[in-house]
Amino acid sequence: MTANIGNHIQRRVVRPACAALAVLAVAGGLVAGGSAGWRSVASMTVVVLGALAVAGWRDRVHVVPVALGVAAVSTLGTVFGDPPVQRQSTGMATLVEIAATLLLVCLLARYAPARAAVLLCPALGVLASTAMLRLQVPPTLLETAAQSAFFALGAIAAGAVGWYLRALESRRLRSVREARRHQRLELARDLHDFVAHDVSGIVVLAQAAQVVGADQPEKVLPILQQIEAAGLQALGSMDRTVRMLDDSAGTDRAAAGEGRPQTYGLPDIADVVDRFQDAGRAEVHADIPLSPEQVGLVPREVAGTAHRIVVEALTNVRRHAGATPLVSVSVRCDPTADAPVLTVSVANSASPLTEAGAGPLKDGGRRGGGTGLAGLAERAGALGGILEYGPRSDGGWQVTAALPLD
Repeated sequence: MTANIGNHIQRRVVRPACAALAVLAVAGGLVAGGSAGWRSVASMTVVVLGALAVAGWRDRVHVVPVALGVAAVSTLGTVFGDPPVQRQSTGMATLVEIAATLLLVCLLARYAPARAAVLLCPALGVLASTAMLRLQVPPTLLETAAQSAFFALGAIAAGAVGWYLRALESRRLRSVREARRHQRLELARDLHDFVAHDVSGIVVLAQAAQVVGADQPEKVLPILQQIEAAGLQALGSMDRTVRMLDDSAGTDRAAAGEGRPQTYGLPDIADVVDRFQDAGRAEVHADIPLSPEQVGLVPREVAGTAHRIVVEALTNVRRHAGATPLVSVSVRCDPTADAPVLTVSVANSASPLTEAGAGPLKDGGRRGGGTGLAGLAERAGALGGILEYGPRSDGGWQVTAALPLD
């Protein structure tokens, strides 16, 4: 958006203004050439045209060659110009040349490669600070140095402005890169947290279909229907995730009267638990005694994190403890406590080692999958909460999180 606005201003405002100033500079030079001296006017015209070309058409005109040409012309104008004169027209032409040189210093500091800017900016600054010697040479060396130093302040200021604008642009580009990186990571987390859960359910159901298909073919069709539902759920999760990250699409939907998809929250946890139970053999005990009033008091970020924790924990149960007979899911909150927190707990009992298929979900040697519990622990910590996970004394596994509601 900022870049588009800048390009629009460049085309609609800056370029016409630079073109008009270039015409004025050439016309003024032709008019004042006789009184100001053609050498002074020629030098002034070249410097002004060079600076305006870079200012108006920097995407087409390379600033470094222009700066080198301007430096050569300005040097020739100072060294081989007319003897010092105090005519008003000559002084005006010299001041215009100095102003154009300072503009070019600023443009160099802003747009030129860093090494070229470091070399050329001081050179043009020296030329701008010594151009007044064309009009009058002070009687002493000290006065000459003082006069040049005074005009050098303008070059220093112009260079400082250019470097400041360069730093602002660099900071903006870093922010854009960081925002894009954050968006990619957010998309990766969403796909891992949500889609992996549905895909793992599809794999479990497909494995079950292979087991029962030979001996009980009548049970295959219901399993295939569950696989279809899980696949549609995975596609829906991906579509929802992408649409949540697509700002432009969200704006279009809002203009059409459609709301932007909201992040998953506490009301979606029950559906996750039901789908987990339907796709597996474990008995699931769900303890989610949340009234609508309590749900409304939970911040969206906290609710979304709680949902992700349940999804990730159940996905890990499915992948690593597929034969566990019991899974417990608990989501409780007490907003009236002195330190109100939302407590999330997912635990599974140990898998029977003698039961067929009691090992972890076969996933082709896949290890890890994205952010996982470690990433969710960082997210919980960013909210001021804590997430702990590890084995239980009975051989099972438990994930517990406490997320503050303040």
